[in-house]
Amino acid sequence: MKISMLLLTLSIICLQVKSQEKESDKIMAANKVLVEFSNMKEKIPQKLFNVTEGIIIVPKLINAGFVIAGKRGKGIAMIKNADGTWSNPVFVTITGGSLGFQAGVQSIDLVLIFKSRQTLEKIGNGSFTLGGDASVTAGPVGRNSSASTDYKMEAEVYSYSKSKGLFAGISISGSALDIDEKANTAFYGEQVDAKAIFDGNKKSSAETVALKQTLSNLFK
Repeated sequence: MKISMLLLTLSIICLQVKSQEKESDKIMAANKVLVEFSNMKEKIPQKLFNVTEGIIIVPKLINAGFVIAGKRGKGIAMIKNADGTWSNPVFVTITGGSLGFQAGVQSIDLVLIFKSRQTLEKIGNGSFTLGGDASVTAGPVGRNSSASTDYKMEAEVYSYSKSKGLFAGISISGSALDIDEKANTAFYGEQVDAKAIFDGNKKSSAETVALKQTLSNLFK
């Protein structure tokens, strides 16, 4: 009986470690996305960086469909503090769909820039819809980026993407953002709400420290 209990305990610990490693990998992937974005010829305008108070990074969002399209991805959300530092990451999901004659699969690295931290904090209160609960517009980044930029900076959220695959284009408006509670629990080792993470009540991991440094370098 003792051996069985020991094996069960070890199995649970191994599962927890693997789950935590999975989320750590997601943070490292988010860091890589930011570094790649910063090295692109067309970059996010410094004017927007200067008024940014939050960010969501979704590595490898999948956009797929045949007549009816859908998108699904997991990423992280972070808020900029009053002193210019960044919060720990809150794990989030993004889902959405659209109708149209579309076919193919596309993997997209997505970055959402928030002008107000309050807008991003609303995600912690339940499902949050881009284009509904907050206005969203595309920003020009990448070789095939759109030139239709809102230079008056009137939108609440700006979306930037780098595409990989066969699918042509992506629409972010209408997509729902939700807190990934399971991922947050796995990474932080206990059930914790988004506000507590944003407020800095959890210790930063090595991956998080590296991501914060990348953000600090971009948002000078």
